[in-house]
Amino acid sequence: MSAGRPAVIACAERHLEAIRAIYNDAILGTTALYEYHPRSAEVVAAWWAAKRSAELPVLGIEAAGGRLAGFATWGPFRPFPAFKYTVEHSVYVAPDQRGRGIGRCLLDALVAEAIERQLHVMVGGIDAGNVVSKALHQRAGFIHAGTVRQAGFKFGRWLDLEFWQRTLPGPPAPVDG
Repeated sequence: MSAGRPAVIACAERHLEAIRAIYNDAILGTTALYEYHPRSAEVVAAWWAAKRSAELPVLGIEAAGGRLAGFATWGPFRPFPAFKYTVEHSVYVAPDQRGRGIGRCLLDALVAEAIERQLHVMVGGIDAGNVVSKALHQRAGFIHAGTVRQAGFKFGRWLDLEFWQRTLPGPPAPVDG
């Protein structure tokens, strides 16, 4: 990374193994993902193909040597047409890169991309115990929109899932259908 704000890039296929490593760290060691088993290379390749096919952003920041320091993306919030202006996003940072502002840069870039695409609402599902992610979202203009109590079970305990949202300008003339 250069001095100042790190450059956000569009991730490429060459980043898939790093994306998988970042995901798997979050799966195995945190409650950032309510999953139990690491993602295989095949699962991540299918995820990548789906993102490319749907023209969804996968943004990243590279650390020294071109190694991926973190990535961010979004997908549909719900699979119904009336939610077409709402997305659910995620931001993940490699364990050795946390605390360097990478998450904030990625989230800001994702918000800018959503505004450019005229989306109206961004939603983040955040484990209630993830104080770092909640603070990041609050600093980026997101508000707590609700909590689903005991939504998940991981590491031998029930987990509460909070939803954080940011309302964007959206399209000037939204349409049904």
